[in-house]
Amino acid sequence: MLAERFALSCERIAQILQEEAVDAAFRDYFRRTAGLIDLFVQEFHYIADGNLDKAGIEELREHNRRLYEDILPENYGKSYTNPSFAAARLGKEFGQMLSFLAAELRSLIAFAYEQDVESMVIRMELFLEVYHAFVSAAEEGVSPRAEEIRDMIYWFASDYSETMLEKNMRSTFDWKEDFALRIIMDSDLQDLRYLYRFGEYVTENELRMARYVNSLPEEKIALMADTYTEGYRIGFEVTGKDIKKKKSVNIRYFLGFERVVRKAVENFAGIGLESVIYRAPASFLEGRKLSKNGYYGACANKQFEYDHGYDQALYYDKKYVHHRLENYRNALESVKELAAVHGGPAVIEEFGGIPFEPESKEENLRLNEEQQKLAVEFQSAAGALMNEYVKGEERSFTIIAFPVPEIGDNFEEIFDGVLRINTLDYTLYQGIQQKIIDTLDKAAYVRIKGCGANRTDLKVVLHRLENPEKETNFENCVADVNIPVGEVFTSPVLAGTQGKLHVSKVYLNGLKYLNLEIDFKDGMIADYSCTNFDTPEENRKFIRENVLHHHDTLPMGEFAIGTNTTAYVFADKYDIGDKLPILIAEKMGPHFAVGDTCYSHEEELTTFNPDGKRLIAKENEVSALRGEDLDKAYLNCHTDITIPYDELGELTAVDGGGQEYVIIRDGRFVLEGCEELNKAFEGGL
Repeated sequence: MLAERFALSCERIAQILQEEAVDAAFRDYFRRTAGLIDLFVQEFHYIADGNLDKAGIEELREHNRRLYEDILPENYGKSYTNPSFAAARLGKEFGQMLSFLAAELRSLIAFAYEQDVESMVIRMELFLEVYHAFVSAAEEGVSPRAEEIRDMIYWFASDYSETMLEKNMRSTFDWKEDFALRIIMDSDLQDLRYLYRFGEYVTENELRMARYVNSLPEEKIALMADTYTEGYRIGFEVTGKDIKKKKSVNIRYFLGFERVVRKAVENFAGIGLESVIYRAPASFLEGRKLSKNGYYGACANKQFEYDHGYDQALYYDKKYVHHRLENYRNALESVKELAAVHGGPAVIEEFGGIPFEPESKEENLRLNEEQQKLAVEFQSAAGALMNEYVKGEERSFTIIAFPVPEIGDNFEEIFDGVLRINTLDYTLYQGIQQKIIDTLDKAAYVRIKGCGANRTDLKVVLHRLENPEKETNFENCVADVNIPVGEVFTSPVLAGTQGKLHVSKVYLNGLKYLNLEIDFKDGMIADYSCTNFDTPEENRKFIRENVLHHHDTLPMGEFAIGTNTTAYVFADKYDIGDKLPILIAEKMGPHFAVGDTCYSHEEELTTFNPDGKRLIAKENEVSALRGEDLDKAYLNCHTDITIPYDELGELTAVDGGGQEYVIIRDGRFVLEGCEELNKAFEGGL
């Protein structure tokens, strides 16, 4: 039945290329979109016929280019996936809907490579349903009703919600879903044709990454993989969680790093864990985002991803959200045995790509106020459901980052430098950081001020230690879940925490912010602004969507001091500070996270620092609501914002009697016992 539906859809779509059945204003859209679907179907058959094994690398490169050609920056201005172009040609209302449809159909590429006929055919049938509505309207000499088209999209999203979620949950937890794993483990990685088997966009960046990794000696590959997998194992150990209860780990990474990932898979198997490796969502209906979550190749066009970030505005209402939550629970229930033994993600991040500053377009779909509230409701409820099936107090994670060749001509030098930073001696930092923690534990609050043009002026209130001999506020974080080494962090008390956080330039989740300012009152965001766009309204909207994630406000969930001065000097030497991921950037100065605490869903878990003191600052006044209302306690977001050392004037601990203990002044550590951290500034690398 499915094969028959697929064949009929393919045949009908091919016919559209020759038809003139719709109004002339829409003919070009349907012909061009049908042509792209036909191209994706041809690729499906090309793969099914075994050509990925037979074709040369140039042939594979040409196939890959053709699949993504429509949205490349040089072509995007005249692509119907571009909401601005679609609105100009088709009118704003139809343009937004048909641009969404064209963008969603691009997910057929991934499904073609996975030979997932069902996921292909349901989207092809949606396209045909929309097309026939335009044909019927043309036959009657009228335009189709916009509401009719919107309803088709709505019911498609609603009717197939359960099917799509069950597929997603299976790929998230079931190690037998091994499409990517088999490519990684079974391919000749010296033959770079393997990169084209994933169905991701492949550029010279991925090819060069793979060539470089292939050129490294086996001991260096082992060092990278061991640092990564040991960080994951130690993350369980230091928090008192039993890794032996777990049977799977989710590996997330970027194409070109397969040789390291293969070794990591072997390492994880050695500690009893099967590796689950799933693709970052290709469909906007399944959560496709600019920031990738899974394995992924090159981004063909970041503006395309940004333009479609809130396409759910077409179908997002209360009925849909409640239906999707019901399906979300059912999908989790269908894999509950697998979810119960899942250990959490092990992430390899990439950085160094060309910085992206988005263009704001009035034609882009945006969530209205009611939809924003529904989005927050869904995130909270879905987060609580996931924690029910994959318990926070039993899972862990690890994250490590490496540069990609796009970072510049001295890529190999930078890569080696990052590898050194990722493998720094954690015992040195552990001892120095303990001296910082001992001082901070005397304090009632911490004062942080910027210098020069930086307008930061913050007071961060700390929890009161009832038994300072056995309790501590700050975690001594070296190199387990967050690699590289170098921070102490806490969950502040919200009451009394106030002031302004300002950074002149920062990248958060792949987006650049200029002069980001956040004002806090009693630990909650009271106001915010940046200077990315021409109007205050557009700047606020940008922050609300991408930092606040549509919440009206967020708490300061974390206050930390980064101690990795080596990373800071290294970044300055190669002028890559603006390209570093937050994973490394947060170790290069004090940072503040808005959203959940670092102990989200783990508040009751007893943890200790290496000195034997128990961590007591594991919640704030928001997360403390978990016993009354989970939806209010957890925000399902956590965004770190770092003040670099060169913008930091002062960081001082102040005790209850007003005595001050200066830890950092004018970007240098002045606390006794921390002198070693300043050597990086003095002597370079």
